[in-house]
Amino acid sequence: MNATATKPGCKTTEFWLSLLATLLGFLLASGVMDQAQADSWIARIVGGLVAVLATLGYSASRAKVKSETFGDGSA
Repeated sequence: MNATATKPGCKTTEFWLSLLATLLGFLLASGVMDQAQADSWIARIVGGLVAVLATLGYSASRAKVKSETFGDGSA
């Protein structure tokens, strides 16, 4: 695969899906989407985890694509 075959990150589906998951996670973690339940702290923790995992997953996948594209030799 050559360097011109890699799309910019903002033009990929994985970018938009991870952005959506991150935003929803932040909304849950901040309490904006609070459901006024006794266990709302659980929703906040889950929201924070969703946001962090979505961001890490996207970063890892882009790093893998770029390392394969530019031939670091580690893949």
